[in-house]
Amino acid sequence: MAVEVGTEAPDFTLNDYNKQPVTLSSFRGDKPVLLVFYPFAFSGICQGELCQLRDEYDQYPGVQVLGVSVDTPFALKAWAEQQGYQFPLLSDFWPHGEVAKAYGVFNEQAGLALRGTFLIDTEGIVRFAEVNQPGEPRNQEAWKKAIADLG
Repeated sequence: MAVEVGTEAPDFTLNDYNKQPVTLSSFRGDKPVLLVFYPFAFSGICQGELCQLRDEYDQYPGVQVLGVSVDTPFALKAWAEQQGYQFPLLSDFWPHGEVAKAYGVFNEQAGLALRGTFLIDTEGIVRFAEVNQPGEPRNQEAWKKAIADLG
Protein backbone atom coordinates (compact mmCIF):
# COMPACT_ATOMS: atom_id res chain seq x y z
CA MET A 1 0.00 0.00 0.00
CA ALA A 2 1.29 3.44 -0.90
CA VAL A 3 2.28 6.04 1.67
CA GLU A 4 -0.80 8.08 2.56
CA VAL A 5 -1.50 11.80 2.80
CA GLY A 6 -1.01 13.09 6.35
CA THR A 7 1.70 10.58 7.25
CA GLU A 8 5.41 11.20 7.62
CA ALA A 9 7.35 10.51 4.44
CA PRO A 10 9.85 7.65 4.79
CA ASP A 11 13.33 9.16 4.83
CA PHE A 12 15.99 7.85 2.47
CA THR A 13 19.38 8.56 0.97
CA LEU A 14 19.99 7.66 -2.67
CA ASN A 15 22.77 8.54 -5.07
CA ASP A 16 22.03 10.93 -7.90
CA TYR A 17 23.41 10.41 -11.42
CA ASN A 18 26.72 11.91 -10.30
CA LYS A 19 26.90 9.33 -7.50
CA GLN A 20 26.34 12.09 -4.91
CA PRO A 21 24.08 11.15 -1.99
CA VAL A 22 20.76 13.00 -1.69
CA THR A 23 18.83 12.65 1.58
CA LEU A 24 15.14 13.49 1.66
CA SER A 25 15.21 14.88 5.22
CA SER A 26 17.94 17.37 4.21
CA PHE A 27 15.18 19.50 2.64
CA ARG A 28 13.12 19.71 5.87
CA GLY A 29 12.56 23.22 7.09
CA ASP A 30 13.79 24.52 3.73
CA LYS A 31 11.55 23.54 0.83
CA PRO A 32 8.82 21.07 -0.08
CA VAL A 33 9.80 18.07 -2.18
CA LEU A 34 7.95 16.64 -5.17
CA LEU A 35 9.01 12.99 -5.29
CA VAL A 36 8.36 11.48 -8.72
CA PHE A 37 8.86 7.72 -9.08
CA TYR A 38 8.93 6.39 -12.65
CA PRO A 39 9.53 2.92 -14.15
CA PHE A 40 12.57 3.41 -16.40
CA ALA A 41 14.79 6.01 -18.03
CA PHE A 42 14.54 6.28 -21.80
CA SER A 43 10.97 4.92 -21.87
CA GLY A 44 8.29 6.82 -23.75
CA ILE A 45 5.76 7.83 -21.10
CA CYS A 46 8.46 8.48 -18.48
CA GLN A 47 10.35 10.70 -20.87
CA GLY A 48 7.18 12.59 -21.76
CA GLU A 49 6.37 13.18 -18.09
CA LEU A 50 9.86 14.28 -17.11
CA CYS A 51 10.21 16.50 -20.19
CA GLN A 52 6.93 18.18 -19.22
CA LEU A 53 8.37 18.72 -15.73
CA ARG A 54 11.53 20.13 -17.30
CA ASP A 55 9.60 22.44 -19.62
CA GLU A 56 7.25 23.66 -16.85
CA TYR A 57 9.86 23.76 -14.09
CA ASP A 58 9.21 27.45 -13.47
CA GLN A 59 5.69 26.46 -12.36
CA TYR A 60 7.23 24.67 -9.36
CA PRO A 61 8.91 27.63 -7.60
CA GLY A 62 10.62 26.81 -4.32
CA VAL A 63 9.92 23.09 -4.73
CA GLN A 64 12.68 20.50 -4.92
CA VAL A 65 11.79 17.96 -7.60
CA LEU A 66 13.40 14.53 -7.22
CA GLY A 67 12.97 11.82 -9.85
CA VAL A 68 13.46 8.23 -8.66
CA SER A 69 13.79 4.99 -10.64
CA VAL A 70 15.50 1.63 -10.32
CA ASP A 71 17.94 2.53 -13.11
CA THR A 72 21.69 2.70 -12.49
CA PRO A 73 23.31 6.12 -11.99
CA PHE A 74 25.08 5.64 -15.34
CA ALA A 75 21.80 5.28 -17.25
CA LEU A 76 20.28 8.22 -15.37
CA LYS A 77 23.26 10.45 -16.14
CA ALA A 78 23.10 9.66 -19.85
CA TRP A 79 19.34 10.30 -19.89
CA ALA A 80 19.57 13.54 -17.89
CA GLU A 81 22.30 14.88 -20.16
CA GLN A 82 20.40 13.88 -23.29
CA GLN A 83 17.16 15.51 -22.10
CA GLY A 84 18.55 18.47 -20.14
CA TYR A 85 16.77 17.73 -16.87
CA GLN A 86 17.57 20.38 -14.25
CA PHE A 87 16.48 18.34 -11.22
CA PRO A 88 18.19 15.32 -9.65
CA LEU A 89 17.41 11.81 -10.85
CA LEU A 90 18.05 9.34 -8.05
CA SER A 91 19.03 5.70 -8.45
CA ASP A 92 17.01 3.17 -6.41
CA PHE A 93 19.04 0.41 -8.04
CA TRP A 94 20.53 -1.35 -5.00
CA PRO A 95 19.14 -2.68 -2.81
CA HIS A 96 16.79 -2.95 -5.78
CA GLY A 97 13.71 -0.78 -5.36
CA GLU A 98 14.17 -0.33 -1.61
CA VAL A 99 12.86 3.25 -1.55
CA ALA A 100 10.01 2.44 -3.97
CA LYS A 101 9.07 -0.40 -1.59
CA ALA A 102 9.09 1.99 1.39
CA TYR A 103 6.63 4.21 -0.51
CA GLY A 104 4.49 1.26 -1.61
CA VAL A 105 5.11 1.80 -5.32
CA PHE A 106 7.38 -1.14 -6.22
CA ASN A 107 6.11 -3.78 -8.65
CA GLU A 108 7.91 -6.96 -7.54
CA GLN A 109 6.97 -8.99 -10.63
CA ALA A 110 8.32 -6.44 -13.09
CA GLY A 111 11.15 -5.13 -10.88
CA LEU A 112 10.20 -1.49 -11.38
CA ALA A 113 8.68 1.49 -9.64
CA LEU A 114 5.11 2.43 -10.45
CA ARG A 115 4.31 6.05 -11.32
CA GLY A 116 4.07 7.25 -7.73
CA THR A 117 3.99 10.98 -7.02
CA PHE A 118 4.33 12.39 -3.50
CA LEU A 119 4.39 16.02 -2.38
CA ILE A 120 6.18 16.32 0.96
CA ASP A 121 5.94 19.56 2.94
CA THR A 122 8.77 21.26 4.82
CA GLU A 123 7.88 19.26 7.96
CA GLY A 124 8.29 15.93 6.15
CA ILE A 125 4.55 15.21 5.92
CA VAL A 126 2.99 13.82 2.73
CA ARG A 127 0.45 16.37 1.42
CA PHE A 128 -0.34 14.73 -1.93
CA ALA A 129 -0.05 11.11 -3.03
CA GLU A 130 -0.98 9.51 -6.33
CA VAL A 131 -0.04 6.17 -7.89
CA ASN A 132 -0.49 5.44 -11.57
CA GLN A 133 0.14 2.08 -13.18
CA PRO A 134 2.75 1.51 -15.91
CA GLY A 135 1.34 2.82 -19.17
CA GLU A 136 -0.96 5.27 -17.34
CA PRO A 137 0.42 8.82 -17.70
CA ARG A 138 0.03 11.29 -14.85
CA ASN A 139 -1.90 14.55 -14.86
CA GLN A 140 0.61 17.11 -13.62
CA GLU A 141 -2.09 19.74 -13.05
CA ALA A 142 -2.98 17.85 -9.86
CA TRP A 143 0.61 18.31 -8.63
CA LYS A 144 0.52 22.04 -9.33
CA LYS A 145 -2.76 22.38 -7.43
CA ALA A 146 -1.33 20.48 -4.45
CA ILE A 147 1.74 22.74 -4.45
CA ALA A 148 -0.45 25.85 -4.64
CA ASP A 149 -2.50 24.49 -1.71
CA LEU A 150 0.66 24.37 0.43
CA GLY A 151 0.70 28.14 -0.01
